[in-house]
Amino acid sequence: MNICIASDAWHPQINGVVTTLGKTIATLESWGHQVRVLCPGQYPTVPCPTYPEIRLALVSAHTIRRVLEQHRPDAVHIVTEGPIGRAARRACLQLGRPFTSSYHTRFPEYIRLRLPIPLALSYWYVRRFHAGAVRTMAAPTLLDELQERHFSNLVPWSRGVDTALFRPRQKKQGDQPGPILLYLGRVAVEKNLPAFLDLDLAGTKYVVGAGPALASYQRDYPEVRFTGVQQGESLARLLAAADVFVFPSLTDTFGVVLLEAMACGVPVAAFPVTGPRHIVKNGFNGVVDQDLAKAVHGALKVAPEGCLATAREYSWEACTRQFCSNLALA
Repeated sequence: MNICIASDAWHPQINGVVTTLGKTIATLESWGHQVRVLCPGQYPTVPCPTYPEIRLALVSAHTIRRVLEQHRPDAVHIVTEGPIGRAARRACLQLGRPFTSSYHTRFPEYIRLRLPIPLALSYWYVRRFHAGAVRTMAAPTLLDELQERHFSNLVPWSRGVDTALFRPRQKKQGDQPGPILLYLGRVAVEKNLPAFLDLDLAGTKYVVGAGPALASYQRDYPEVRFTGVQQGESLARLLAAADVFVFPSLTDTFGVVLLEAMACGVPVAAFPVTGPRHIVKNGFNGVVDQDLAKAVHGALKVAPEGCLATAREYSWEACTRQFCSNLALA
């Protein structure tokens, strides 16, 4: 099968979306499918307002239409609601060909944190964007909420974890006093990091990742260890060395990093919101609580066996099979 995937998100700081896309594409190609990705690196770009590390493509529907006409893919999937996603959507509608989309990120909430735009208006735009798709894929944790917001043609697309890379390893991380409390992900306002960084807890706090709020957090929290972006083995070693993975976000739709932490045998401490609420089982693989400090203290008592058992329930092969079954063939 020849598949075209249009995505504005192709940057390591957009952790969950890029991880899901990358693993799904790699699995598809290992099965013999041909995948063509339309992403910002192929077009002129400008920095995203308030988040300059992310580049927004300057691309027209005419350009995308020529690609589709030339390569004639069996299926088109649109990942994001940004410039490439909009251009691909319009091109598909102009050509009268079916496409699928996916809802990964709480785009309206993230915009609201930065600009005084009403949530109702942003959700109207996002809902209208996805209404053109034959099917809109979303994490199972999010389906009920999207249905309540009147999204249509929703189907589940779960997530996976690489248990060969993310696995239990040595716990000691340098000479820092324990316990090691670690966050991994974008360092941005929507991740609610001060809820973690302001906690008065024993041990050492680590923040792994980068983003527009990094410089201000480094200035305001000099006692925290900021490692910047880590990938591959270095990332897996850091994650496995933690005693608790602290996830303060209130807006994530799933949280692939939760599975990566659990695959390392590291319990999760989080708020009881979408994503953690559906994955974390109190006392088994972590703790969710409205009091994040209580969640951390509780997670420190959780054994790794439950975390590992949860991670084994997810695989990228199952995730990719679900993706394929959701596609709309031309």
